[in-house]
Amino acid sequence: MLIVTKVGGNILRWKSSPELILDIKNLLSENRIAIVHGGGAEVTEIASKLGKKQEFVVSPKGFRSRYTDKDTVEIFTMVMAGKINKQMVSILQSHGVLGVGLSGLDGRLVQANRKKRIVIVDKSGRKRVVDGGYTGKICKVNAKLLWLLVENGYVPVIAPVAVSEKFEPLNVDADRMAAHIAGSLNADKLILLTDVQGLTLGDKLVPKLNISEVEKILPKVGGGMSTKLYAAIEALNLGVGEVIISFGLKKFPISSPLEHKCGTVISRE
Repeated sequence: MLIVTKVGGNILRWKSSPELILDIKNLLSENRIAIVHGGGAEVTEIASKLGKKQEFVVSPKGFRSRYTDKDTVEIFTMVMAGKINKQMVSILQSHGVLGVGLSGLDGRLVQANRKKRIVIVDKSGRKRVVDGGYTGKICKVNAKLLWLLVENGYVPVIAPVAVSEKFEPLNVDADRMAAHIAGSLNADKLILLTDVQGLTLGDKLVPKLNISEVEKILPKVGGGMSTKLYAAIEALNLGVGEVIISFGLKKFPISSPLEHKCGTVISRE
């Protein structure tokens, strides 16, 4: 089985237990795995130390994202593809897992079209069109490079930095990157690990949904979770077998959702 796992930034900061790494190691005996990671909070923290205040914008669909100008994309790339990525690879290596740190820039792994303009909703609730900065919409994944790694026992660890048509680094959403990577590999499962139990409505965990049910409830869901739901729809439409949104701060954080013991399972039907 081929599994793509997206690990949120809050999970990466939880270094007191090796549960995630040990689960990956155990799963590798019978499966192939690729990892996409986040880390936005750490980008904000380091940018602040460097004196670069971060600005966040909200789209008409409610997505909250980092406004990425030239200085910010340099900091974003440094932290994501450098500090966070290599820390995770080092932890994997220390447990005997052959992690390979990558970003979308490496081997043109993830290509994106730079957004010329974006529509945002300002604090007064009005829509405005602003320059797109260094953010991108993913258009292509170099699946051949990923297959070369996973088929030879390596675990790609991928930072959410894409390469533009002009070979510039671009900030792309990690959940959406994971969806495109999973789709390009025809992955059996995409696991989106986060710091909540899954999708909840009315304080109750929703154990299972199909695409049409997800589309109906999207207006009721907050920005952070709605991004994951859009990524789930995207992955399923690209051919991924199943998407599971689950809690990453627990024992067997990947194995348990794979066995449908926790989280929210999203399927085509």
